[in-house]
Amino acid sequence: MYTDQELNIRPIIESDLERLWELIYKDEQPEWKKWDAPYFPHQAKPFHDFMLMSQQFINQNNFWAIEVDGVICGVISYYWEHEPSKWLELGIVFHESHNWSKGLGTRAMTLWMDHLFSTMPLVRVGFTTWSGNKRMIRVGEKLGMQLEAKIRKVRLYEGVYYDSIRMGMLREEWEARKECLKKLSTTK
Repeated sequence: MYTDQELNIRPIIESDLERLWELIYKDEQPEWKKWDAPYFPHQAKPFHDFMLMSQQFINQNNFWAIEVDGVICGVISYYWEHEPSKWLELGIVFHESHNWSKGLGTRAMTLWMDHLFSTMPLVRVGFTTWSGNKRMIRVGEKLGMQLEAKIRKVRLYEGVYYDSIRMGMLREEWEARKECLKKLSTTK
């Protein structure tokens, strides 16, 4: 478990499954899906069907729960774009709107990136989003990520074309940022 005040990220355990189903699969058209790649379909699942596939979430290295004040409110993950070259992409979703625009995503991503860089031989971490998700782009900017690619007008959502946005950070940039923040905190 990694902690920042009231926010924790940790592997998923069996007792988390009902809450995860409620957040991710209970609703046919959840509000969070309007921001998380809405151009890809989302399908609600009955609890029983979710439980049949739920073992893929428990104690996984690449898919963790985000808790705020002890309540699961989202997930954070990674996947391999190309594992032999250690090209890894991150993902994060806070499923309930009352948790949006509070800096929680930046804090959770900071913990996740710190965990990944300290436990894996990664050269870079990054994520891909779309230009309609301004909050996710802002998280990347606050973390010090670079805009690495902007593929114009390739994401069609509700009749409007949006750009695909790829942001990333190299290990040495992450370590320099951590060192700078450490120096700032000791000079106060």
